[in-house]
Amino acid sequence: MTTERREPECWLTDMDGVLVHEDTALPGAAAFIARLVEKDRAFLVLTNNSIFTPRDLAARLARSGLIVPERAIWTSALATADFLHSQKPGGSAFVIGEAGLTTALYEVGYTLTDHDADYVVLGETRTHSFETITRAIRLIGNGARFIATNPDVTSPSPEGPLPATGSVAAMIATATGAKPYFVGKPNPMMFRSAMNRIEARSESTVMIGDRMDTDIVAGIEAGLETILVLTGSTRADQVARFPYRPSRVLASIADVVELV
Repeated sequence: MTTERREPECWLTDMDGVLVHEDTALPGAAAFIARLVEKDRAFLVLTNNSIFTPRDLAARLARSGLIVPERAIWTSALATADFLHSQKPGGSAFVIGEAGLTTALYEVGYTLTDHDADYVVLGETRTHSFETITRAIRLIGNGARFIATNPDVTSPSPEGPLPATGSVAAMIATATGAKPYFVGKPNPMMFRSAMNRIEARSESTVMIGDRMDTDIVAGIEAGLETILVLTGSTRADQVARFPYRPSRVLASIADVVELV
């Protein structure tokens, strides 16, 4: 059964590769945000990055010239905290991650502990240690459930790719035999939690992304209209390789402004 599309009322957009590249706003990004505000559209900026809090990310966007309120930013850390709260309110977790993840879990009432945790929760971090990974492996062996914020195996840096959440998750999974449940993209769970946040309906919500294998596939699985922009990971000549198609392929976010 095909969902009948309605006039777009709510917008979800990826951040890196759509609105910004590193710390520079991409052409059309400021006009896009301004149009959303002018039209009083509900919207969220999404990112799989679990390191930073919405306040951190709002400040980063502001430095690039994009004024996005904290409440309009939805991270894989927030989606993970929302998921855990729905599964086991008031639970406990051993966390490998940064402030974006620990703050999100704290704010939904989770206790952070390294003993008898209900969950081991893995997010992106630049400070992995042998001791924390060993602790995670032992807690999972003792029955803790394994959750990870996102499956990205690398993340970019000016010096080149860095090992990311998916790489560390693979190491822990190999040692324990326990596969993690990834909450972030391409799991459509992240989009559904974002839509709940702004009371959006799938038939009138659009997702904009730069990656076919995360943004677009998750948007399709969540029942959304999808727009691929060619300013990030996926090139125009790669689109036909995938067994699914975005609703539109546009050069950049500048081409989306008139659609709002």
